[in-house]
Amino acid sequence: MKYQASCHCGQNAFTFEGEVSEVLACNCSMCQRRGSLLWFTPRENLELRTPESNSSTYTFHKHVIQHRFCPHCGIHLYGLGTDPKGTAIAAVNMRCVEGIDLDAIPVKRFDGRST
Repeated sequence: MKYQASCHCGQNAFTFEGEVSEVLACNCSMCQRRGSLLWFTPRENLELRTPESNSSTYTFHKHVIQHRFCPHCGIHLYGLGTDPKGTAIAAVNMRCVEGIDLDAIPVKRFDGRST
């Protein structure tokens, strides 16, 4: 299935394809504060519809994940990093996706505070 996502103000938009069977809720210091529900996909599945320069990057802790957000409305869009095998991945904030029923998707809890 193909999904469309954007920030609140519309300065950042992207699409991605995949089968969303569950989302991840992390309790690290960043995720707990922003309340995102994440779905992971290979980076090449994420297609930007607006210039990458429309978003800003924040890194913290080990500085291995690029947390992309809109500098205008503040919405977290996705994170970029690599999986344990070295594959480039995107962690999409599913709260930015249009027309999706998040209550119907199982949530997996991840203890990011302990990593």
